[in-house]
Amino acid sequence: METVDRLKFVRSALYVPASNGRALEKALGLAADMIIVDLEDAVPEDAKAQARGAALAYAKSGVGNRLLAIRANVYDSPHHADDVAALKDCAADFVVLPKVEDISEISDFGVPVLAMVETPAGLFNARSIAGHPRVAGLIAGINDIAAQTGIRPGPKREGLELSLQMIVLAASEFGKPRFDGVCNRLDDLDGYDAECRQGATFGFTGKTLIHPNQIASANAAFGPSAAAIAEAEELIAASRGGAQRFKGRMIESMHVEEAKLTIERSRHAMGDVIG
Repeated sequence: METVDRLKFVRSALYVPASNGRALEKALGLAADMIIVDLEDAVPEDAKAQARGAALAYAKSGVGNRLLAIRANVYDSPHHADDVAALKDCAADFVVLPKVEDISEISDFGVPVLAMVETPAGLFNARSIAGHPRVAGLIAGINDIAAQTGIRPGPKREGLELSLQMIVLAASEFGKPRFDGVCNRLDDLDGYDAECRQGATFGFTGKTLIHPNQIASANAAFGPSAAAIAEAEELIAASRGGAQRFKGRMIESMHVEEAKLTIERSRHAMGDVIG
């Protein structure tokens, strides 16, 4: 399976600072579907060059069957040009670009890009960003969206619904994966679990996260449950083509295709590592 195709089965994408060697090593034993080695927010200004070298070495050494991305510094950062030069055709599967506001900011890294939508301009241009040929998917940057708009999200992220749906709709138009933003509440696992389920309801295909204790909830919320798998198998078996009644509701070919995707997602989620 092509790397870009595997991205649609990613449920959990864990950020790990490139400057934290211990965390990078620990990530290899975790059940995250994708590791994002971070060169941006998690790395101090005076450690950027060293972190870049560590990220490249980590990518070259391999991360097993997981996918690997490296988050570069933002387009207008003094570190961006060095990132582009160093990461060109690197061993990572993807490069994550933060705060993308226009397609002119999508540098050519030689590998597919995951574009972060984190600003009002990025939200309004999300459709063209998602449609760019270098872009493999979108990531919601919730914290920055809230900070730049003055939105004060409620306990269930009230106020952010429109922004989140704009990202989902933009990526969905081009059939590309879309990842919900991080949750900073590390000790509120019940609230985090609810946020994961909400993100899946909104149409995100996976979630970005910042701590290992968040992986299990993301994998559960964005992967099919045993009940969903059983119903999908039953629906496929019952289908005779065209519209028909199934368990008190009408189904047609669209629902059969959705059921097949559920089965496919379950196969790729087995073992809690994308393979």
